[in-house]
Amino acid sequence: MNIAAATNENLAEISNYLIYSAMAVYTLAFVAYIAEWVFGSRSKVARTAAALSGRSSEAEANGATGAAPLKVRAGGATSVLERPEVVVRSSAGRRGDLPDGPGAAAGDEQGDLYGRIAVSLTILAFLLHAGGVLTRSLSVQRAPWGNMYEFSTAFSMVAVAGYLGFLVAKKNVRWIGLPLVTTVLLDLGLAVTVLYTESEQLVPALHSYWLWIHVSLAIVCGALFYLGFVATILYLFRDRYETKLLDGGAPGSFATSVLERLPSSASLDKFAYRINAAVFPFWTFTIVAGAIWAGDAWGRYWGWDPKEVWSFITWVAYACYLHARATAGWKGRKAAYLALLAFACFLFNYYGVNIIFNGKHSYAGVG
Repeated sequence: MNIAAATNENLAEISNYLIYSAMAVYTLAFVAYIAEWVFGSRSKVARTAAALSGRSSEAEANGATGAAPLKVRAGGATSVLERPEVVVRSSAGRRGDLPDGPGAAAGDEQGDLYGRIAVSLTILAFLLHAGGVLTRSLSVQRAPWGNMYEFSTAFSMVAVAGYLGFLVAKKNVRWIGLPLVTTVLLDLGLAVTVLYTESEQLVPALHSYWLWIHVSLAIVCGALFYLGFVATILYLFRDRYETKLLDGGAPGSFATSVLERLPSSASLDKFAYRINAAVFPFWTFTIVAGAIWAGDAWGRYWGWDPKEVWSFITWVAYACYLHARATAGWKGRKAAYLALLAFACFLFNYYGVNIIFNGKHSYAGVG
């Protein structure tokens, strides 16, 4: 039955109020995450710098008495260095890895309290956010991702859901909280100002069950790729910090207080890789599903439309990243730069293609 349902303006208005309410609570969560990082003391954790350089008095004592040197395991072999005894793991196949930091709170009770408040506020904001997406859907009785405004609100909602899912699974990912809510606030701010579109029915080509399959998969893949992107960015900062310490340098107090609370560079690298590797097959199916939908809607599976082209470019970029991870000499920072390039392609595929180019996928609802 191809009768367009009337828009329920009351539900559409409720959706807007819920999104604005979610933004207000996300702002409170942002403040709480900031407090977690600022007030989290490092007094109860073994400092990275101390683990590497040791106390000067102990170093002198060890040098005088012949105390146990530093033992470093790498590739199954153990190297002996003249440093206080610390056992560290190999990282990215090229140097010793440092222990994971305990997270943003850094083991301090006050910082941990702020962190728990931040997570609680994030959960509340997510519920309001999800309610806004749901009522938007009910207002027009269709999937709530028919234009850029709806896609953006759904995208950030799924990203928060992924973060909370990792927390429920007892993963140490609270370090994602601050960059996540910052991005969510930017995304929603852009959505309600520049990208906002009134709740309305879709063009005929989008009236298909493939809208639920193809676009929902694109949203989920993009949200998880984003979490991998955050981990990759933090990996690059943490890796540089560890390298400087291992070379005998002295990072600034701000870098030390923040970066030593993160997981080790190897853990961040592994986290990003596992997410990207797990999501890649679903992104592949997203492109295939889009081709099938195009065949049903337009009578051709592939027409080199700008959206199709950049979806494929994104696929190639992530394929290159995964291949690089399996290739000797392309681990660590080099592969991380490829991951950043791949996510940049995804972002351009969304913002750039939808706004700049004209094509059969021009359903941005702006401009």
